[in-house]
Amino acid sequence: MEEAQRVFLGHPGIGRFAETEELTPQDSLGRITAEPVFARISSPHYHCSAMDGAAVRAEDTFGASTATPVRMGKGQFCIVDTGDPIPAEFDAVIMIEDVREIDEDTIEIIAAASPWQHIRMAGEDIVATELILTRGHKVRPIDVAAMLSGGVRSVVVKKKPVVAIIPTGDELVEPGDLKSPLAHLLQEVEYGERIFQRGEIIDSNSYMLEAIVSEWGSKPRRLPIVEDDYEKIKSVIRQAAAESHVVLISAGSSAGREDFVPPIIEELGELLVHGVSISPGKPTALGVVDGTPVLGLPGYPVSMAIAAESFLRPLLCRMLGIPVPSRLSVSASVARKVASKLGSEEFVRVKLSYAEPQAALTLIPPGVDAGRDARAPVSRIVATPLARGASVLNSLVRADGIMRIPSNSEGLVANETVEVELMRPLEEIQNSVVVIGSHDMTLDLLADEIKISHPEMSVSSAHVGSLGGLMALKRREAHIAGTHLLDEKTGEYNIPYINRLLPDRMIALINLVYRQQGLMVARGNPKGIKGLADLGNGDIAFCNRQRGSGTRILLDYQLNQLGIASEKIVGYSREVYTHMAVASAVATGVADAGLGIFAAAKALDLDFVPIVEERYDLAIPEGLLSIPCVSIVLEIMKTDRFRERVRSLGGYDTRDMSKRMM
Repeated sequence: MEEAQRVFLGHPGIGRFAETEELTPQDSLGRITAEPVFARISSPHYHCSAMDGAAVRAEDTFGASTATPVRMGKGQFCIVDTGDPIPAEFDAVIMIEDVREIDEDTIEIIAAASPWQHIRMAGEDIVATELILTRGHKVRPIDVAAMLSGGVRSVVVKKKPVVAIIPTGDELVEPGDLKSPLAHLLQEVEYGERIFQRGEIIDSNSYMLEAIVSEWGSKPRRLPIVEDDYEKIKSVIRQAAAESHVVLISAGSSAGREDFVPPIIEELGELLVHGVSISPGKPTALGVVDGTPVLGLPGYPVSMAIAAESFLRPLLCRMLGIPVPSRLSVSASVARKVASKLGSEEFVRVKLSYAEPQAALTLIPPGVDAGRDARAPVSRIVATPLARGASVLNSLVRADGIMRIPSNSEGLVANETVEVELMRPLEEIQNSVVVIGSHDMTLDLLADEIKISHPEMSVSSAHVGSLGGLMALKRREAHIAGTHLLDEKTGEYNIPYINRLLPDRMIALINLVYRQQGLMVARGNPKGIKGLADLGNGDIAFCNRQRGSGTRILLDYQLNQLGIASEKIVGYSREVYTHMAVASAVATGVADAGLGIFAAAKALDLDFVPIVEERYDLAIPEGLLSIPCVSIVLEIMKTDRFRERVRSLGGYDTRDMSKRMM
């Protein structure tokens, strides 16, 4: 990556940008100064009173005190308000609290004054011709005020570079107002004024780039979608390069049969780089056309975001004459082993949590540096990797930070210390209640309810299965573990597992819900599936949950009861991590059936074959029950509004919600 940056940014035609414009100070917020800004007048431009009181000659006040007040007559004082000019014959102000008015021509003062006491001298803040702002300065609200106070009428700023954004692809369609996202996902979706057919994708990448460009101080110019046609793409790139300062092409930069961007850049100008050893983001293409930087960005959204951060941001900063902002980093321990491919620097999205969350006894207010505040826990931070696919945009949405695995490394071992670049403020991470374990849709509602009543707090969740949640409690990496583990010997939920896995910890087991587990099947149940016994027929494609999840344990228990070997089930080894992922697999025809909760089936308009009601609990270390973030969770669970929202999902029973089961 560093070599690609040197080749691209070091090219003599890259980064030259001298266009400026004049704005009023009021209109310059967030812009970059292109010339130094000097004061035209002093502020204040006259000697003025710093407070309400009486302007006097300091020598006339000698000896004044509460015991020996000094009386002053006409011509010896002048009553002034804050900001009033000081008459030339006076050189001090007695504050009004130390002045007693006898009549309109006479006062008594009970405090002496020194020369120029409580007077703002001309130029105290800004002196005419004084430098207010240097060139290359990003204008802040206080800078606007300073320029106006200094009499500045206009400021010369860098123009915003115009960045053309070209979305490419036969499959792309423009966004619209979603009417019915629950139509059969395999065939078509009603969206806005049209029906989107299978194989069509809503263009979101170019709008992400548009927002990125705006956030980084430049002017986006999004062009219409261009189909995968060599000559059409070439024509649009040529015109965009002539009319813009930077050109971004979304997709078409790889090595497929319709990836035309690299050869087009080479034909029109100079292809400097094609392929960078970063993951995701490898198929990036960088070049110059008619003196205009051109970036061919990969089509997968995470790859595109990483490539933009690596190459577009430093380019725009150079054009604006400002340094590339650095992200705050923290040291963290990797929660589990992470394998990586040699030869590529990998950017891994992670969730962060404190290894000893019970040490966090107080919520950190917004704006407080949690790393320096005495209330923050003195303990290591744990980084839990999220989904690593280049297409998984939601992994960026949910990520707290990015950790990098060097290109000469085959990965990281559990508990290895790494640096994580933060994507959220540290105090926001500190103010999170960490919930690790089984996935349930009610946790999303819980997170939303918490934000309504406690906006300073958030829920940080990771779906690793019930066993993974209890192990996170054992390693002291979570406040709460969601669990629904059925013990095969006793038929009891959760308690036997907690006793076996956490024998040395006092754990409170709080019920969240009872929920219906069953087989999710396509609308109309075309395969006529009546129960788990049908899975062994060999003609039903199944989608499974991951090992360690409560749903997987329930499935294996039920199959054992029925005497069905797992190898007889088609798709038994196909694993996903959430109930919604199972529902999606069924809705899109990847699977005929999958075991999951009724609420997930309802969400995607699937039919549901009930199997069993199960108990879903929250396991919480006893010592954490009283800390604020956990107390808030327990309070929310007792509210009628939350319970009603849960029941509205379908398939949930809240009869024991918030009841202690252990």
